[in-house]
Amino acid sequence: MKILSLNSMKWPTRLTQLDRTWTAIAVTLLGIAVLDFAQFPRTLHFVAAAASNTFGFLLLSVALTAYAKASGVDNLISRAFSGPPLLAVASAAFMGALSPFCSCGVIPIIVALLSMGVPLAPVMAFWLASPLMDPSMFVMTSATLGLDFAIAKTVVAVSIGLLGGLGAWMLTRYGLISEVLKPGVGNGGCAATRIRRPQAVVWKFWQEPARVDSALESFKTNALFLAKWLLLAFVLESLMVAYLPNDLIAQVAGGPGALPVLLATLVGIPSYLNRYAALPLVSGLMSQGLSPGASMAFLVAGGVTSLPAALAVWAVARGRVFAAYLSFAFVGALASGIAFGVWSQ
Repeated sequence: MKILSLNSMKWPTRLTQLDRTWTAIAVTLLGIAVLDFAQFPRTLHFVAAAASNTFGFLLLSVALTAYAKASGVDNLISRAFSGPPLLAVASAAFMGALSPFCSCGVIPIIVALLSMGVPLAPVMAFWLASPLMDPSMFVMTSATLGLDFAIAKTVVAVSIGLLGGLGAWMLTRYGLISEVLKPGVGNGGCAATRIRRPQAVVWKFWQEPARVDSALESFKTNALFLAKWLLLAFVLESLMVAYLPNDLIAQVAGGPGALPVLLATLVGIPSYLNRYAALPLVSGLMSQGLSPGASMAFLVAGGVTSLPAALAVWAVARGRVFAAYLSFAFVGALASGIAFGVWSQ
């Protein structure tokens, strides 16, 4: 009886030790299987497809982070981004507009950069610009929504990157943001706001057992942490795709004026938008009367962030960084919608 009693007393302790993210994934999948079993295989297929498209970047980013940490290359990378803030931010914004990452797929890259000691300002510029445009997206946008729309969205991508980069630079300069990553992510968050003392780079770090151990520990910790949060994000994305109507934006933000632009921004920020599938959707909504300004705001807001992407950011970034990320996304999407609406008249 005493043995049974002692074992029963251990259960509450064991439950509190369960990883909350893996538990949330399991509970969500179980809920789908019980409440809507027909959706369960579709969710698994969606998650598998999303993981296959994203986890290559995740593994590459955590491998580069592990190598940079073990060899000392992270000091070189951080110094490369430590030049004049305006130049670093501008370069990152333009690089972001050329890179093919979605709002979730860019997260592992961002964590890798921050954990290497790259300052927040250029990282934020890249972070916000990257999901909005790349060369293939420019071609698809031109074919679907017209060349003017594609050019305007490219300008918007760079502009939002500049807005976020300069805003982050001011926040860090005036001490409003001092820690970036949460403890246990990368190096704990502080290296992204300062440049560490130069150290000798050991390119062939695998010749030193201590550095090999450091690389393996970094790879394992970062890979598991990012993988579980991205998996949860993909599960939530599958539910949004399944249960949110495609014409929601037209129902909420239809009509002329500035109010539809604001409503389109508010609807777009939490919405999951596949960057390519969103183009014919918005084209159809425009044919139903959705204004060009509201269309731009919706595409930009849904491209920069979404509920799953925001969840992934919340997992790795501290509260003030998360708030800044959402604020820059909201202001940038709203301003771009208003500006494009005025220009289109």
